[in-house]
Amino acid sequence: MPRKTLSRRKLMTGAAGVTTAAILHWPAEAAEFSWKFGSVLPITHPMNARIAEAAPKIKEATNGRFEYTVYPSSALGGDTAMIAQTISGALQMYSLSGDILAPRNPAGGIMGVGFAFPGYGKNWEAMDGDLGLWYRGMAEKQGLFALEKAFDHGFRNITSRNKPINTPDDLHGMKIRLPVAPTLIGLFKALGASPTPLNLGEVYSALQTGVVDGQENPLQLIDESKFYEVQKYVSMTGHVWTGLHCSFNLGLWKKLPGDIQDTIGHHMTEAATLQRADWIRNNETVTKTLQEHGMVFNTPDVQPFRDLARKNGFYDETKKRMGDEPWALLEKYAGKLT
Repeated sequence: MPRKTLSRRKLMTGAAGVTTAAILHWPAEAAEFSWKFGSVLPITHPMNARIAEAAPKIKEATNGRFEYTVYPSSALGGDTAMIAQTISGALQMYSLSGDILAPRNPAGGIMGVGFAFPGYGKNWEAMDGDLGLWYRGMAEKQGLFALEKAFDHGFRNITSRNKPINTPDDLHGMKIRLPVAPTLIGLFKALGASPTPLNLGEVYSALQTGVVDGQENPLQLIDESKFYEVQKYVSMTGHVWTGLHCSFNLGLWKKLPGDIQDTIGHHMTEAATLQRADWIRNNETVTKTLQEHGMVFNTPDVQPFRDLARKNGFYDETKKRMGDEPWALLEKYAGKLT
C-alpha cells in the first residue's frame, strides 16, 4: 500500500539538489497529454511534494495517457507571469492563489481579507463550502479551472530585520515586501506600512540588500526560502490565511476526456487532504527550526491591528471593491467585518 504521509525529512531529501532549472519528471513512452505544472514554491513545499507524489499515480491510472511535469521554484517565471501563461494556455497547470488573481478581478482576494479568520476551522468551512464554490466559479470566468479541494498555505506572519512587530505603530513606514496582491497591499497601507510588491523569487535579495525591511509569509515558506539568513524577528500576526488550488487552463481542461478529469480530481483530492495534515505537522516543528536558526518570535495582540484597519476604511473599501455577494459569503463564515 502507498504510504499516507511524508515526513519533513523525506520532503527535504526528495528535493536534494533541485534547482530552478531542475524538473521532476517520470520518463516513459509519449503520453497523449503531457502537461506542465508551474509553481513559485520550492519542491519541499508540502503542496508541491504531494502533487509530485500524485503524478505517477495519475499516469498509471490513466494507462499512460496523461502525465505532468512539476516545475517548482519559479522555474517558469513568477506568479504574475505564470498566471498569464495559464490563462493563455502556454502553461497548462498552476498553483493558484486568489490574491494573485485579484489584479484581474478584485474579488479574487476574498479569502485574503485581513484578520478574517483567527485560526483553523472557519477558513476550511468557507473554502470547502459556499465561498469556495463562488471563488472557483469566479476563477473559471477568468479562464482557469480550479479543482474543488484546496491545499493549505497557512497563516501569514511578519518577519523583520530590526525589531519585532508588537503594535501597529511598529509597522508605521516599514518597507515590507508583499506579493502582487491588491487586498494584502491595501491591508498594510491601512496599517501604516510602506508596501513593496515583489514576486517571491525576488524577495531574498531585496531583504539582503535592504530594499525592504521585512516581509510576510507562512512559517513554512520563511524556512524554505531561508529568510532566517536575512531576517531576525518573526511576529505571529496570522493576519491572512491562504489556500492554494491546483488549477488548469479552462479550455484545455474541457478538452480532457471525462475519465481523465475524474482520475485527476480523485488523486488531487487525496493529495490535498494529505497535504493539509502535512502542513499542521510541519507547523509543529518549523518554529523550533527557525529558532535554531536564530530567529526570535513574539505573538502580538492582533485586535489593535484589526481596529486600525477598520478605522482607516480597509474593510469598507474592500467590500466595495469586491462586491456584496462574495463579501456576504465571507461574513457568513468569518462574522461581521465592517
